[in-house]
Amino acid sequence: MKRTLLSTLLLLGVAGLAGPLAAEELTADEVADRAAASSYYQGEDGRAEVTMTITDRQGRERKRELIILRRDMGADLGKQRFYVFFLDPADVRRTAFLVWKNPTADDDRWLYLPALDLVRRIAASDERTSFVGSDFFYEDVSGRAPEEDEHELVEVTDTYYVLRSTPKDPGNVEFASYTTYIHKDTFLPVQTEYRDSNGEVYRTYTVEEVETIDGHPTVVRSRMTDEESGGFTVLEYEDVEYGVDLGEDLFTERYLRNPPAEVQ
Repeated sequence: MKRTLLSTLLLLGVAGLAGPLAAEELTADEVADRAAASSYYQGEDGRAEVTMTITDRQGRERKRELIILRRDMGADLGKQRFYVFFLDPADVRRTAFLVWKNPTADDDRWLYLPALDLVRRIAASDERTSFVGSDFFYEDVSGRAPEEDEHELVEVTDTYYVLRSTPKDPGNVEFASYTTYIHKDTFLPVQTEYRDSNGEVYRTYTVEEVETIDGHPTVVRSRMTDEESGGFTVLEYEDVEYGVDLGEDLFTERYLRNPPAEVQ
């Protein structure tokens, strides 16, 4: 596997060298669509083992181990099934999260809480709340549809497209806008800054490591920082596989309570 380290300092340095947009450059919507495809739709399906490390403002750490399964549903980009199963520690073990991503409607999301033996439907209004106590939101984990935002290509450098996005329905989100630095060769978003109504950055997503796996540039370490509290969460991906032939029936409510062999 070919490994590439993406430096935040390099990213920010290159961003200052932007010139006028060339005629052959992609439109803002095209960049947003390709970035979403690179982030969430590489290969027909995939599996990864993930370590989540949550660090609070005092530097105290909590670790969680989980498995992520993903399956695209035919040629209709955007229609996808997503399954997350927690292995450790004991207080979250067997917790499961299921997403049916819909390109033309709200996504369907369910969370299974084993301590209560309860399957809870996650409302659209809860998509941008903490994912099991981390600095990532539910929507960060499974992805936000590009169609939900208006996009503007504000800079193009030798290395990055810089995209500013504003929500079409601001009443459903807590951010006023976000700025994303998208690597031109891979179309991976390597940094995203979420801004509030005062224009202040309050959350920052940063890619810290990328590997090319089965021909797909793949994020294997990322960080979400809460700029207000000083806390952050790191996700580290191991044993990433594409083309594992996951069955459609794995991504149904029955497997929330009874996890499939693919996550055990």
